[in-house]
Amino acid sequence: MKQTMQTGAALGLALALSPVALAQGPAGEGPALQVRTTQGDITGGTLSFDEIRTRGMQIFSTPFNKLDGYGDGPSTPALNTTEPGHRPTLQNNGTFLRVNGLDAQTCMECHSVGSNATVPFTFAVGGVGGSNNNAIFQPTDIDVDDSLANGFAFFNGRYINPPFLFGSGGVELLGKEMTRDLLIKRNRAFNNPGFDVPLNSKGIQFGTIRYDAGTGTFDTSNVQGVDDDLVVRPFGRKGEFATVRGFDVDAMRFHFGMEPVEAVGNGVDHDTDGVVNELLVGELSALHIFNTNLERPEIRDPSPTFDQGLALFQGAGCAMCHVPTLTTKSPILRYAFPEVDTNPFANTFYQTNLATGPAGFDPTPQGGVEVPLFSDLKRHDMGPGLSEDFGTALDSHFITARLWGIADTAPYLHDGRATTLTEAITWHGGEAQTARDNFLALADADKVMLLDFLRSLHTPEFPAADIVDNY
Repeated sequence: MKQTMQTGAALGLALALSPVALAQGPAGEGPALQVRTTQGDITGGTLSFDEIRTRGMQIFSTPFNKLDGYGDGPSTPALNTTEPGHRPTLQNNGTFLRVNGLDAQTCMECHSVGSNATVPFTFAVGGVGGSNNNAIFQPTDIDVDDSLANGFAFFNGRYINPPFLFGSGGVELLGKEMTRDLLIKRNRAFNNPGFDVPLNSKGIQFGTIRYDAGTGTFDTSNVQGVDDDLVVRPFGRKGEFATVRGFDVDAMRFHFGMEPVEAVGNGVDHDTDGVVNELLVGELSALHIFNTNLERPEIRDPSPTFDQGLALFQGAGCAMCHVPTLTTKSPILRYAFPEVDTNPFANTFYQTNLATGPAGFDPTPQGGVEVPLFSDLKRHDMGPGLSEDFGTALDSHFITARLWGIADTAPYLHDGRATTLTEAITWHGGEAQTARDNFLALADADKVMLLDFLRSLHTPEFPAADIVDNY
């Protein structure tokens, strides 16, 4: 790895002399990201798999500064001032905002807790964030002192507790395969107009779809838990992103004001901060490959009543949405650029094996991998108790939370409001209310066994250790 880093440093020097690489700073200052990565480095064989992962970790962990392109330029009141590039900042200098982004300098600041079940917490690259890392997305009204006399501090927008990235490669592959299955069903409906075609994939039911030949349109009124385009988007609490890359593009802009070339264009200073080409296509590729090859969560130190706890979990109805394991048809995760959500295997430029690589998913006899995520990757109405105030029809709808790793990842729920597992369960409503009521009706001894079962679902012990230890 030392030889790898020496090679990387030499490559970084060469790129520093290119017109796309580094911004000019005052004497003695420079961008924090000293080594730049092009898409040609990824596709041309210049970098090994481990070198790509190392580059991805650098991008994940580097505290960007203004010479990298951190922050927005001057606020643009004539445009949407909640959007990246136009936001006002606390110091009126384009740096920090804290509410609605510009709230960190590195991904790792909010994704660094491997386990909150230890004291002190266990550090891990790619982990969860504590409650202090919560982000508030696009609020326009915050009533801190309860001047509205609601009895609580009101805010609109979205409140987000950072999740971990472990095992995300398996989740992305599941989403792509499920999307392909659902689009095949839509094509079947097109070829059989007037008939309701069930939308199912990997045992998960997404309602039905019908094609009306008279109007030349699809009736999607009975589509459930997924957008009308039938793209399964497992990332983001609302199911906004089909891939980790898609999530990263938006996150880089929101949290740091770092504008990827693929979002704003080559040589374009969209946020008017004086820096162009802030994140190259190859840098997003390296970040994507690093994130999706982090190790998966695992069952570890199971309690003596593990099987009874699992049976109680299933009997209460929790497993109807928190499906313990889904399986893929292939172990190969393919990376695409540009990405096309409705054609998830198009434009492939790189691929990794999730069974033989560091992700460590168990292979299936059919040639795929097992993904023990405890989710159905489907959106559900969780009732008014958990509803956001973002002004959309999906305010109370959330992708089923993945429970793998839950032993180590308090606080719980999308906004971290629950500090214990029982509190998290009690907040369930809407489509999950029956399962919640079943849990609350259990005898105390049965509740203990069910909770002990959940506390056997751990994050990986040493994620990315081969990179971190040799960096």
